Amino acid sequence: MEQPDAVLIVKQVRDKLKTEQQKRQEFYESINEKDKVEFINGEVVYHSPVVKKHNVATGLLYKLMESYVSLKELGFVGIEKIMATFTRNDYEPDVCFFNKEKAAHFSDDQMHFPVPDLIVEVLSKSKKSLKRDRETKYEDYEKHGVSEYWMIDPQEETVEQYLLKKGRYELVLKSGEGTITSRAVEGFAIPVRAMFDEKENLAALREILK
Repeated sequence: MEQPDAVLIVKQVRDKLKTEQQKRQEFYESINEKDKVEFINGEVVYHSPVVKKHNVATGLLYKLMESYVSLKELGFVGIEKIMATFTRNDYEPDVCFFNKEKAAHFSDDQMHFPVPDLIVEVLSKSKKSLKRDRETKYEDYEKHGVSEYWMIDPQEETVEQYLLKKGRYELVLKSGEGTITSRAVEGFAIPVRAMFDEKENLAALREILK
């Protein structure tokens, strides 16, 4: 190493991370069940109320995935207020799935959860929010081994599906039609339209419950 200030740089990084950890602990002590809030790269991020289209897409997908996972006893599906704790950050995905092995250790009063196997983020119009979902979270989820990441655009009524392959995400689907098949949730396959249209959703639910 040829940098004469290498030791100083390391010290500065350590000091910054120590300060960040203190701030993160204060964040844990201040949060409550009402707010949708995340801790991202040392900053506390509060989320504003969502528009109806965002809420509908989140709810329709959750209904199908939770019904399927419960029926097949595959694990646990969380919605919106489940805080997933990563090494540096804390996220509250719109929808997330934990496999049976992880879910077996969950308790009824648990507030902090491990890295999910599948995460779904429903995009908003906010440029800051889009940047977080498409860049910050994308990279963090990828590095922490989230095997599957969906991004739903409620305005365009499309979904992007990324699968982790050799440590990197690969886009395997971007569409507003057809069928989306999950790798993390074994056997879970639904029409893309079922995340946006209530009649399609009801038909898909009937198929799951057969």
